[in-house]
Amino acid sequence: MASSDDTFSRVFNFGVEKSLYAPDDDDVFTLLHPTSPPMMSSTKNIPKPPPLPRISYQRFQASRRASSSLSRLVPNEAVETWDKLFKEGFGADIFVETDDNSQFPAHSSVLTAASPVMAKLLNQSRDKNGKAYLKILGVPYEAVYMFIRFLYSSCYEEEETKKFVLHLLVLSHCYSIPSLKRVCIEVLDKGWINTENVIDVLQLARNCDATRICFVCFSMVIKDFKSVSSTEGWKVMKRANPLLEQELVEAVIEADTRKQERNRKLEHRKMYLQLYEAMEALVHICSEGCRTIGPRDKALKGSQTVCKFPACKGLEGALRHFLGCKSRASCPHCKRMWQLLQLHSCICGDSDSCKVPLCWNFKVKVKKLSKKEESTWRLLAENIITAKNSLGPFSSRPSVLI
Repeated sequence: MASSDDTFSRVFNFGVEKSLYAPDDDDVFTLLHPTSPPMMSSTKNIPKPPPLPRISYQRFQASRRASSSLSRLVPNEAVETWDKLFKEGFGADIFVETDDNSQFPAHSSVLTAASPVMAKLLNQSRDKNGKAYLKILGVPYEAVYMFIRFLYSSCYEEEETKKFVLHLLVLSHCYSIPSLKRVCIEVLDKGWINTENVIDVLQLARNCDATRICFVCFSMVIKDFKSVSSTEGWKVMKRANPLLEQELVEAVIEADTRKQERNRKLEHRKMYLQLYEAMEALVHICSEGCRTIGPRDKALKGSQTVCKFPACKGLEGALRHFLGCKSRASCPHCKRMWQLLQLHSCICGDSDSCKVPLCWNFKVKVKKLSKKEESTWRLLAENIITAKNSLGPFSSRPSVLI
């Protein structure tokens, strides 16, 4: 052991040198009723309160009215009444017609109030007798019935909505019913979209300005492009809408590029952290010693406790090879050790008292390098420090680098 430590020292030492009050009842009464006669003589000199700021008060009242209107709760009885009105057609004055010549009664006043688009259509569809017919074509009867019912009471059956959600989405967009569109988007966003229908849903969502559903569809295509591109919907879209196909392919390529770049950065960060751990272990060995080697200029303690530096074991073997190698200038293993020592000197903040050999010498040497080599070493040192700082202040152990 002694000979090894002597070699350790011998190899590295070559060439190195108002007061507040609570108002009583009379004060409170006077403040609340400034025009009322005083109850006690002590209240005569109390001035009247200033008037409320006119603008602020009006804004306050307006905000109260707005908030109260937003917080109203519609009782179940009212919803049931409107639903019953639709289903039984009391006082209906128009008929809604569908593709299969089916029709059901409705109230023009309700539809006009619910949709500005319907108001214009109803005015244009009245005949000579004043009767109006609202024709909703291209959509199944059940979907039209659910749509008109929603305008009355906002009621809908979940299972039926899932069945006709795409038709309802189109109707809500065409007739400008944002509340129904939100319901359709929520249904589509809860697992309704799959690999087989994602392209069809995407095209429909783009036409209906359903931004959230477009994002969900794009994400699904990027995540499983191979499966989606083999579906029938993709083949039809490729023929009918080649611009959308190109947009999707470019999105997949961009996402794949970002993923590769992210993986490359993670690999680099991992490498920088390993280098930092190696330099921590180097400082630990040179200043404290570990198992069979170090510390520098001191006797080995020979502790058998488990070392807390994970890189220490590998670095210990590399150091022993470096100490005994007779061809350091050409040995690739020794070359990596020289590089580690030089990298440590770039990060070390106090080379004068540093226990790592040649730390100060490398500080001087780096100043003699070319600007390109010097910037390379400094950039590497900065990347290592950045990777270490990314672990945050609560990393597993404090740094031992000087």
